[in-house]
Amino acid sequence: MRKKIAIIGSGFSGISAAAYAAKAGNEVHVFEQHAQPGGRARQFSTEQGYVFDMGPSWYWMPDIMENFFADFGCKTADFFELISLNPQFEMIFADDKISIPERYEDLKDLFGRIEVGADRQLERFMQSAKFKYEVGMQDFVNKPCHNWLEFASPKIAKSVFKLDLLTNFRTYVAKYFTDKKLRALMEFPVIFLGASPKHIPALYSLMNYGGYALGTHYPMGGFYQLVLAMQKVSENQGAVFHFNHTIEKINVANGKITSLTINGAYHEFDAVIASSDYHHTETLLPEELRNYDEKYWQRRTFAPSCLLYYLGIKAPIPNLKHHTLFFEHDLDEHIDCIYNEKKWPEKSLFYACCPSKTDANVAPQNSENLFLLMPLAIGIEDGEETRERYLKEMLLRVERHTGTTDLFSKIEYKKSYCISDFISDYNAYGGNAYGLANTLTQTAVWKPKIKNKKICNLFYTGQLTVPGPGVPPSIISGKIAANEIHHLKIKSYEKII
Repeated sequence: MRKKIAIIGSGFSGISAAAYAAKAGNEVHVFEQHAQPGGRARQFSTEQGYVFDMGPSWYWMPDIMENFFADFGCKTADFFELISLNPQFEMIFADDKISIPERYEDLKDLFGRIEVGADRQLERFMQSAKFKYEVGMQDFVNKPCHNWLEFASPKIAKSVFKLDLLTNFRTYVAKYFTDKKLRALMEFPVIFLGASPKHIPALYSLMNYGGYALGTHYPMGGFYQLVLAMQKVSENQGAVFHFNHTIEKINVANGKITSLTINGAYHEFDAVIASSDYHHTETLLPEELRNYDEKYWQRRTFAPSCLLYYLGIKAPIPNLKHHTLFFEHDLDEHIDCIYNEKKWPEKSLFYACCPSKTDANVAPQNSENLFLLMPLAIGIEDGEETRERYLKEMLLRVERHTGTTDLFSKIEYKKSYCISDFISDYNAYGGNAYGLANTLTQTAVWKPKIKNKKICNLFYTGQLTVPGPGVPPSIISGKIAANEIHHLKIKSYEKII
């Protein structure tokens, strides 16, 4: 049965859902409140000639992106050039630095030089991580997670102990490595999952494999090229995108969405997939029809928000890599400020991305495109004065690392983005940047449900539902939601008819 489907939002999950739903033969309309697709992954240009990706910048798990395009008979190379970065990134410590090489064999050699036997330990770690990656990214993440019976397959049953679900990531890493720098390096990827390594299941060592073993990449033209490519695929399937269209209300009768109020007008649909913030989407419904009340969201552990700066520097910055992690201070102190004290950190860690080191088209000649990111607690005050103070601190540390001076005076373009901006632009709960933390009690079936329990034709997708935060999981989330409408909702429609 051909359905008229509305997709709310055009982030990665929304575009993915649109492509799969349209491929299944449905009439698909994507409504985006901004003037361009991408959600948190939007891009903007300045008069001076700088081109900034607003959100994601780490292109990991390239096979997941390739799988998306393969489902539609194409590949990423049909749309953009993907560069493998060498080094993948650099990690700065108080008294040292580690540069992560492109080749895995070189990475093993590096580990062996830092700690005796660590090269062999890395091989053991990665063999286990590869297994988790193959099981996790092929079997676990593709489940809609309605109940635990979905995981009752012989393959998953055989794998359950090897997945290390009940061991925390920090303890797991410590079994393999004693050097503090190596431990920090191995713990770093799970920061993307939004919690301390002490509270993330060791299952997520799959992130190490998806990053370090499969490599860190960059799409020439910026991460936004992935958004544009996915939009093109969706449109090729027949999906129609509507920009500057805001969903104001979800209209329901007899347990079924009848229409959406969009820019003051009513539009009828057979089904809706909400790629917008889960909590915000539910505020568009009467309280009795929501999956979760306010107390539920208040009890969730959210991944951090962040302070972002988009800087155009009118001078080259020598000795700075495409990706640089500034870890001169203690990780746990910063994490404690995020999850326990909920305040701005006194000794912060941050990340610097300088894509102009790889792509000359994102900055004018003899200038640099510099993106700074510092993780923060959600829901705290983020006034301009505070933002500026941390900007100066981060730039001083960049200067110390690169041997440059007075970068602040060389700023030609500056834009900050923080908690209140995530709220105003994306209706993000508490101003979160990455969705829910992937703690054990917020994994799989314990995540917010992909289907509304009281409305037969409303589904959710994106970083606040299954499988979780990050670009690859969001792409998979869109596919799951589209499949749910295609396969599971037919009976509901028959009952209504």
